[in-house]
Amino acid sequence: MKRVLISIVAILAALSIQAKDYKLASPDGRISVAVQTTPALTWSICRDGAAVLEASPIAITLTDGTVWGGGTKFRKAVRSSVAQTLDAQNFKRAKVQDSYNELKLTAKEFDIIFRVYDDGAAYRFVTKTATEIKSETARFNFPDDPMGWIPYSRDGGSIEQQFANSFENTYVHIPLSQWDAARIAFLPITVEGSAKVCITEADLFNYPGMYLSNVDGDSALEAMFPAYPKTIVQGGHNMLQGIVTAREDYIYKCDKGEPLPWRVLVIVEEDRQLAENDLVWRLARPAEGDFSWVKPGKVAWDWWNDWNLKGVDFVTGVNNDTYKYYIDFAARNGIEYVILDEGWAVNLQADLMQVVPEIDLPMLSKYAIDRGVKLVLWAGYWAFNRDIEGVCKHYSEMGIAGWKVDFMNRDDQPMVAFFEEAARIAAKYHQFVDFHGAFKPAGLTRTWPNVLNFEGVNGLEQLKWMGPEYDQVTYDVTIPYTRYVAGPADYTQGAMRNAIKANYFPCDNEPMSQGTRCRQLAEYIIFDAPFTMLCDAPTSYEAEPECTGFIASVPTVWDETIALDGKIGEYIVMARRSGERWYLAAMTDWKARDIVIKLPFDAEDGTRAYLWRDGINAHRNGQDYRKEEILVYGGEVAVHLAPGGGCVVEF
Repeated sequence: MKRVLISIVAILAALSIQAKDYKLASPDGRISVAVQTTPALTWSICRDGAAVLEASPIAITLTDGTVWGGGTKFRKAVRSSVAQTLDAQNFKRAKVQDSYNELKLTAKEFDIIFRVYDDGAAYRFVTKTATEIKSETARFNFPDDPMGWIPYSRDGGSIEQQFANSFENTYVHIPLSQWDAARIAFLPITVEGSAKVCITEADLFNYPGMYLSNVDGDSALEAMFPAYPKTIVQGGHNMLQGIVTAREDYIYKCDKGEPLPWRVLVIVEEDRQLAENDLVWRLARPAEGDFSWVKPGKVAWDWWNDWNLKGVDFVTGVNNDTYKYYIDFAARNGIEYVILDEGWAVNLQADLMQVVPEIDLPMLSKYAIDRGVKLVLWAGYWAFNRDIEGVCKHYSEMGIAGWKVDFMNRDDQPMVAFFEEAARIAAKYHQFVDFHGAFKPAGLTRTWPNVLNFEGVNGLEQLKWMGPEYDQVTYDVTIPYTRYVAGPADYTQGAMRNAIKANYFPCDNEPMSQGTRCRQLAEYIIFDAPFTMLCDAPTSYEAEPECTGFIASVPTVWDETIALDGKIGEYIVMARRSGERWYLAAMTDWKARDIVIKLPFDAEDGTRAYLWRDGINAHRNGQDYRKEEILVYGGEVAVHLAPGGGCVVEF
């Protein structure tokens, strides 16, 4: 009889858990999440009582037809709270405040975890056994018809063609109902409703990346995922890509249980709060082991400026004399690295052991090390992936500091797994990685601090070929509130040829930026990049010693980051601290703007600072700038920004 009673109690307890809905609030109480378990598993979000996300379904469908979600019998519900301060390495702040409330629902085959922070909410599935997933339902039902900043997968075509992309595009700013039903978009995506919401993902390691679509013309966005590749062939750019020619009927498989990525909504009141957010970093798993050997810094880059030196007595290009010049320039200016971009390895062979005869890598590496500089090598994905262990070991013994790996151009499960494998093996040989042709960062930079950067940004390289109709300036004041919410980006700033809107034209071997010189300087403060390029030619910098001195001295990682003001697509004002030194920077769109920068720290009246500002004729000549010493009164600095302009204040 006792066994029967225990069984009845257990059944009633299970039924009560199954029938129960749950509420979870942020530590400050302003964001609340409601989780409904029947008849379908959904979540909804409010901020200050206003709906941010209406009830939105969550589910996973396995290849055997099993559905995790609606109708699932949850055995246990556990609540917990965390409040801690975390140390961060190679990041935009040295200390990260991490406080959240958590709900964990446990079923037989899986757990689902919800977290609510003061600045967002997230959920993830955790599998318990070998799993093969056919599809995942992640829907985002927004109230009304909010505006969104949408980065469509660039090339269009079929959905399969859109899954093969470099994760570079500008944004369309439209109501969600006007989303092109034939297009998918990569993350992050920012939506402007009752709050500012940035949708992305975190702790993405062995699972396909998430895209969003809107086929119904409403205000609901639905997740899509690339299926698992069945066949992959070598091809693409210089035979360096893996081209998927057929796919399986599932998106994910694994022979053990593991956590799946967090589905993340950053939720804030003001645009500027997106620009300083670090929720993706907080949701990523922490690093294991010692990464104190990883040294962030700046790098003299060859490709953007097309190896185009002037006033030298040798023919420039991919050769020893050219790279010696880059190395000498870096050494004179305290620049930590020089990169050899595409061209040092024999073309079309996809073999990083075959070096062109014009390059003596052992000699160049020693030449650099003797001058306090280290070399970084570019590698196409196929060439790198065919023997990651071999090339990392070989070139680490030569003194090569790291890799810029390019042309992945996918984020299905095997490709996402490659990113961590590359980071792991590179770390084994004390080398860092900068991923190009890459999806957005999703926590890997925390778990593997030797991953210093990702591309996944429509950066300055576009201006080598994009026509006058292209608008880089507006894009620049959009990405702090969208792409950079996910993590650092290899935007590759630093142009010394600077064009106003009417004067810009694309030029491959003498490229220019859009906007002013001070805008280029401000980008070193505003854009996160622990490994930061100097995109222009050494001789161009040598002709501009004042600007070069600033670029060479500015930090690439920070102790503190504060977004002071801004509006997405219009302007941004940012403050950063490294040690006792503060840098304030601002950028505007093509509209001239008078701004007042309020200091984020106490300063006595008469405090001295250096101001880099647009010159009086910067609206006619983008290269016009002034550097002046100023005295600060009232804790603020007033600055005029030219169209496409910027400024920096250095304390």
